[in-house]
Amino acid sequence: MGTIMKEDLGFQIHKYEASDKIIWNEFLLKCKNYHFMFNRDFMEYHADRFEDFSLIFKNEKGKIVALLPGNIKDNIFYSHQGLTFGGFLINRDIHAADMLELFNLLKIYLKQKNIDKIIYKCIPVIYHNYPAQEDLYALFRNDAKLYRRDISVSIALNEEYSYSESKRRSVNKLKKNGVSCEEVEQPSMVWGVIREVLHQHHNQQPVHNEDEIDLLKSRFPNNIRAYKCCLDGNIVAGAVTFETERVVHTQYLASNDKGRENKVLDYLIDHLIDKSKKNAKIFDFGTSNENEGKYLNIGLIDQKERFGARGIVHDYYSIDL
Repeated sequence: MGTIMKEDLGFQIHKYEASDKIIWNEFLLKCKNYHFMFNRDFMEYHADRFEDFSLIFKNEKGKIVALLPGNIKDNIFYSHQGLTFGGFLINRDIHAADMLELFNLLKIYLKQKNIDKIIYKCIPVIYHNYPAQEDLYALFRNDAKLYRRDISVSIALNEEYSYSESKRRSVNKLKKNGVSCEEVEQPSMVWGVIREVLHQHHNQQPVHNEDEIDLLKSRFPNNIRAYKCCLDGNIVAGAVTFETERVVHTQYLASNDKGRENKVLDYLIDHLIDKSKKNAKIFDFGTSNENEGKYLNIGLIDQKERFGARGIVHDYYSIDL
């Protein structure tokens, strides 16, 4: 009984089930805001941590028109807590008026399931392969509250951008000093330095453990890449990137004390940017916020901006049902 139909709406909705995996993944590939994170093989690596409540929307002919990755916790629907961002995944057939209907249907459906609130994490515009902000208009029309906004910084690789003088100097110096930087097959190879830095400087653990990140790499070998930088034969810096056709995003970027002394991270970032220029349009450093967007780590974002990166926001909305 997971399906609801309303004749006046023209769409129907049902909760995702394991048997929907193939049709979910096939439709995802056609979406104008596609990201490999929404593939079920990615979403389900941490299925034990979240109560999945992803939704599939179909038209009156039974054809899929939209997907909505989600989970529920404490009577709140999230889109999705286990992903960096989420939201309606749509192809070019969905128009603005359709999105209003989809939101209306979503609210009716969730109310019937005794859900009290929607937390909606928008997909940042840099991940749109074609204009896809119909959901933002629908959020406005449904009195959604913007309760959190994080800021990331990105480089538009096809445009002119420039490093600060200090970054240019340190990169040039490191190129002469015999630092080696190369891609590695297993992301877990750089987990030692990533774990050390996150614990030492941020009192945090990586979102993924070694087994999880290696599993995801095996499932998405062209979308997840890892890099190491060595000094005197020892790994002093590492990076893991999540890559789409348009965007290279630094999911993890870390340098230990020896790497910091020698500013090896500058060299690694330059290496990644240079490599990304061949295929991608955007190089994204990720957010520099804490406390649900209210605190900006100025030192961190400044380091990223010195490579020519500028602001892209990640928005979070809430709707009371």
